[in-house]
Amino acid sequence: MSTYLPTLKQLQYLVALRDHGHFGRAAEACFVTQSTLSAGLRELESLIGIMLVERTRRVVRFTPLGLRIADKAQRVLREAEELADLARAAGKPLSGELRMGVIPTIAPFLLPRILPRLRTEWPDLKLYLREETTSAACDSLHRGHVDCVLLALPYHCGDIEYEDLFDDRLFVAFPAGEAPSANGDVEANVIDERRLLLLEDGHCLKDHALAACNRPELRAEAAMLGTSLHTLVQMVDNGLGVTLLPEMAIESGILDNTNIVARPLDAENPARRIAMVWRKGSPREKEFRLLAAALSKSHSD
Repeated sequence: MSTYLPTLKQLQYLVALRDHGHFGRAAEACFVTQSTLSAGLRELESLIGIMLVERTRRVVRFTPLGLRIADKAQRVLREAEELADLARAAGKPLSGELRMGVIPTIAPFLLPRILPRLRTEWPDLKLYLREETTSAACDSLHRGHVDCVLLALPYHCGDIEYEDLFDDRLFVAFPAGEAPSANGDVEANVIDERRLLLLEDGHCLKDHALAACNRPELRAEAAMLGTSLHTLVQMVDNGLGVTLLPEMAIESGILDNTNIVARPLDAENPARRIAMVWRKGSPREKEFRLLAAALSKSHSD
C-alpha cells in the first residue's frame, strides 16, 4: 500500500500562511504566486482529508487542528533544514549561507566594526542579517527563520546554547549642565526617576538598565518613550531627561555633535553581556562557536 505524505513545499506554504495571515503576503514570502500557494494548500487538505484553513474574502482563519498541524509543520521544516546543516558542518566551516538575527541596540554599533574582518577571514560565508527586538529575534530563532542571534544577556530566549563575547558597560547620559559636579562613576541613587528616559517595551536594554540600577521605583516612574538609542540621545540633548547608554554606542560616536555628558554607571552589575545564541542541539554548534570567537576577537582588537 502506498502512503502519500505532505511535501515540504506544502508544509512551507502552510507555515507561511499562519505567520503572515494573508495569502498574498504568504505567497511573496515563499516566492510563488498566490494561486500556486492556494493550490498547494488545497492539495494538502485533500491529501489529509481535513480542512485546515477557513477562507473568506476578508479573513484567513485557521481551524484549531490547522494551527496544531502548522506548529508541527514548523518543526518538520526546521528538522529538514538541519539535515542540510549536518552536511554543511561536515564540510568547510563558515561557508555558504548563515542567517543571523541582531538586536537594534547592537547592530548599528558593532556590525560596522566586525563585518569587514569576517569578509576577509571567511570569504565563502554569506551572512544574512535580520534586525529585530530581542523577543522577536528569539521567536525567529525557534521558528527557524534565523540560525543564530547576537543579543545581550541575561534574557530568557528558550532552549538555547550560547557563547559569551564580551561585557558592554552602561553609562549615564546627562544633558549639558545636569551631570554631577564630581567626576567619576555615577551611583544609581543619583538618577532622578522622574527624568529617566528608556527604550519602549520589547528592547532588553531597558530591563538590563533597570536591573543594573536595582531601584524598583525606576520601573514605575521611568518614561519609556524611545524607539531607538538615537531617539533617546536626541531627547537627552534637548534637555528632556537622562538615559542609560551602552559603551559600544558611545564608542561608535552616538554622542558626536551633542552636548551630552556620559559617565560610567556605578552599580553591582553595571554591564550587559553580549552573546551569540543558537538552538540547542544545532548541528552547526562548532561553526557558531568559531564565529563567536571571531566576533569576540574583532571587538577586542
